[in-house]
Amino acid sequence: MRRLGAHVSIAGGLDQAVLRVSQMGGKALQIFSSSPRTWLAVMPAASTITAFKAAALKHKVKPVFIHAKYLVNLASDNKSLEAISIKSLIHDLNVADAIGAAGVIVHLGSHQGRGFAAVKQQLVENITKVLQDSKGSAMFLIENSAGQRGKIASQLDEISLLLKAINNQRLGWCLDTCHAWVAGFTCGKASGNGADQNDIVATAKKLRILDKLMVLHVNDSRDPFSSGRDRHDNLGEGQMGKEILSAYVNHPELKHLPLILEVPGFDSNGPDKKNLDILKNLIG
Repeated sequence: MRRLGAHVSIAGGLDQAVLRVSQMGGKALQIFSSSPRTWLAVMPAASTITAFKAAALKHKVKPVFIHAKYLVNLASDNKSLEAISIKSLIHDLNVADAIGAAGVIVHLGSHQGRGFAAVKQQLVENITKVLQDSKGSAMFLIENSAGQRGKIASQLDEISLLLKAINNQRLGWCLDTCHAWVAGFTCGKASGNGADQNDIVATAKKLRILDKLMVLHVNDSRDPFSSGRDRHDNLGEGQMGKEILSAYVNHPELKHLPLILEVPGFDSNGPDKKNLDILKNLIG
């Protein structure tokens, strides 16, 4: 069965996130391990971990992913920010291991105008350290970016270079449909203004990284193709529309992937049952 779910709040406890996504009809889950607005974080209590695992088992919610804090920048020239970013990611991977999550999804940050080549080695060293200093088998998953100025991993060749330079079985990547769209990628003939150019699956296959793709974020976009702006929209309400989103979720090379919603919600409170139902109806 295809695993569909959403990023939901952990308010009230980690186990409450399982209940929220289950009530929406979801069978996969993404959460923050703690508040995304502060670096402060502690390992969940043993009772919290037990409650989470019991809820996930009861409601058959699997896989689970943790999304790293947006504050992270592994390419920063600010040593304090770089150090706390590393510490935060090690923490998230340790939490992922404790709760049985499949991995941690990470925005690597910005090269701050210096260019990818200038920060590649820094990224390799920092990601390697995070993997070495964290416990268990949870994966570090690089998320593609939206093409904003300075953001790393907007282009798949950057993800490819990092995957191959580090060559660790715990390193993979996450594909976000909105980010791909606004970064100028198509997915089959239905997308990218009708053109079958710069196809993201074909590009990933050419770079030999398709086998390292572990999860698909399914989001519509408020902004036009190749605009470089990262603003998610509800499914079918944005510039991508249901036909293009369907091209992603039903692509023969992507049909095995779990699907996670990160949409604003029709009531503006985050992913909801209506969006999840639309996603279910998109699947052929």
